Amino acid sequence: MSRGKGAKNQVFENVSIIDIAEEGKGVGKTDDFVLFVEKAVPGDLVDVQVYRSKKNFGEAKIIALKQPSAHRVPAFCEHFGTCGGCKWQHMTYDAQLQFKQKTVADALSRLAKIDLGGMLPIVASPADRYYRNKLEFTFSNKRWLYDGENRDDAELNMNALGFHIPGRFDKILDVRHCYLQADPSNAIRNTIDSFARTNGYTYYDLRSHEGNLRNLIIRTSSTGELMVIVVFAYADEEQVNKLMGFVEAEFPQITSLLYILNQKKNDTIFDQEVHAWKGPEYIHEEMNGIRFRIGPKSFYQTNSAQALRLYEITRDFAGFKGDELVYDLYTGAGTIANFVAGHVREVVGVEYVPDAIEDAKINSAINNINNTKFYAGDMKDVLSAEFVATHGKPDVIITDPPRAGMHSDVVARLMEIEAEKIVYVSCNAATQARDLLVLKEKYDVATIQPVDMFPHTQHVENVVLLRIRK
Repeated sequence: MSRGKGAKNQVFENVSIIDIAEEGKGVGKTDDFVLFVEKAVPGDLVDVQVYRSKKNFGEAKIIALKQPSAHRVPAFCEHFGTCGGCKWQHMTYDAQLQFKQKTVADALSRLAKIDLGGMLPIVASPADRYYRNKLEFTFSNKRWLYDGENRDDAELNMNALGFHIPGRFDKILDVRHCYLQADPSNAIRNTIDSFARTNGYTYYDLRSHEGNLRNLIIRTSSTGELMVIVVFAYADEEQVNKLMGFVEAEFPQITSLLYILNQKKNDTIFDQEVHAWKGPEYIHEEMNGIRFRIGPKSFYQTNSAQALRLYEITRDFAGFKGDELVYDLYTGAGTIANFVAGHVREVVGVEYVPDAIEDAKINSAINNINNTKFYAGDMKDVLSAEFVATHGKPDVIITDPPRAGMHSDVVARLMEIEAEKIVYVSCNAATQARDLLVLKEKYDVATIQPVDMFPHTQHVENVVLLRIRK
């Protein structure tokens, strides 16, 4: 073994992988030097080579697998290790669940000093492939090259339709088959790609901002409805008409076929006008008999089947009796609010994004739900003493913040409101633990329920029931 702790290109032999970290890297340790090893699985015994080094840790790749872990399985996707998604697919699904459970337990016990006696076993996703209802692909004239390809080869086709390479905004992996979204997602992507190449469409250059085809968004739903959005960089009427007409004819099952002309330098579509080529500008999801209208800009949990389980857990944790006033914070398109509305007296939802609040109101209207109110604004500003005085002190607060967790002002307001119960839904156990550390001054953690929404990734949802201390 070479010497000199932490040197780039250093080789470490017989490293035991003892844990797994975010981004799917295995964790090994030698003396006081921590190694984050690509494609390593806890239980592996490996020789590794460091390719990036800091004072106390290094990032490394496996150069010899001496003894494979009992948790190791062959990756099922040809793009594994290059694509930024599904980074845990070389582990059994049971092992993934085990490590996700450990992630939540470690965050809550170490960061918030919470007793884990109320922690339940993680809820597995009913499907671990083809479970997403939305994917967004990028067109690019800067394809990521596979081993053995030479960028100077004049015959090399550099166009790609796929996903961004991790850490490279301008390089796109040309995806042949993706296991995240069910048919006809792959067929739609590959057919559009083939048509565009054959007919001389230019793919967008993410550096020079030239080329016409930018993005392809596909949304499926449990109702069988299908939305496809093609994003162009400029309005070449002939090209738009030709491509959209082709897609309509080739895939008659598409119920909402849309396009957008995005001349900005970034890919966000939230401020862009949507043009309907065929059908309405929305599809529907259905959950426990409640229909949700999903537009091209709508947020909806991307694992539909597991979203139902997540919301059932949230509702059951709250233990509604029927006469409660509920605040649903970070309500999004009002999914949880409308889901629980039939079990309570009234739900008041608050969300930062005005368009999402309009979706929430529509979702109440199409289901004849009349006991919801929705307000748009920054949570720390909206959730004031005046707001509570106007709408009443809630019996239950449901909060489902973004990955950054709740603003400290919002946590402080919850401490002042003193609702009897708080149901905290989180996609980041670390920021949830930070907030719980404050809340536990007045609240007891009654039950903890991890939920796996995203198989083959490190991401995990967690639902915590808090009861105010009498």
